[in-house]
Amino acid sequence: MRLATLRNEPDSAQPSAAQPFAFKLSNVTVAYRSYQERPSSLKETVIRFMRTGKMKHYSTFDALNDVSLEINKGTVLGIIGSNGSGKSTLLKVMAQVLKPTQGRVVVNGSVSSLIELGVGFDPELNAVENIFLNGSLHKKSNADIKSRVDHILEFAELHDFARTPIKYFSSGMAARLGFAVAIDINPDILIVDEILAVGDERFQAKCSTVFQNFLKSGKTIIIVSHDMSMLEHTAREIVLLSRGKIVFRGDPHHAIGMYRDKSYETALQG
Repeated sequence: MRLATLRNEPDSAQPSAAQPFAFKLSNVTVAYRSYQERPSSLKETVIRFMRTGKMKHYSTFDALNDVSLEINKGTVLGIIGSNGSGKSTLLKVMAQVLKPTQGRVVVNGSVSSLIELGVGFDPELNAVENIFLNGSLHKKSNADIKSRVDHILEFAELHDFARTPIKYFSSGMAARLGFAVAIDINPDILIVDEILAVGDERFQAKCSTVFQNFLKSGKTIIIVSHDMSMLEHTAREIVLLSRGKIVFRGDPHHAIGMYRDKSYETALQG
């Protein structure tokens, strides 16, 4: 998806004290458990304890490690990194669907996110029913939701499938509905994962127009993508993640160059 007209030229690489922030993450760590030979019964647990003296059957690893990040309002921030670098975890923390193990997250404004296809949708419900479900989760009245259904279906180009259960949707149809529902909330902050890559060029052009209007309204967009060309022409700044840490933040061209030559990986091993 190419959104060449979106990029804002920054006054500086870091947030200015004069500019209000959209996100502020302070020393955020997210630790996950990795299980090895998990006991299948109480008996096995007791036997293991008698042999090793330990009840613990897992190790932990940090998907994010002491991440601090402040993002100004009214900007486009790109996030890149290799698989397993912590991109998805960072997005989930920002979207407030994942609580960090340590650290503090401050969000200044309403957030709408498209992190994974179908998240927030009930596959057994049809498109209209899922629109009502999503609206109710955002504390909208039934009358308000009803007034927006046709607009959402029109944007998503799904009028003919309004009564079709989501489980029969293609990935592209689900992405269109998810995007249409997310932007209809009119959030202050929009978080977008790679999922929009499944849309065709015509739908991507519609998304581009939405993003432009968002920026003109002073809203914030955060994008994770493997499309380096799109990010270079879209993002004001890019954050490069590796092994749960921020290794660079700043000029998109520089960030993409570092990502491609992977020189930062060697430095992290030292």
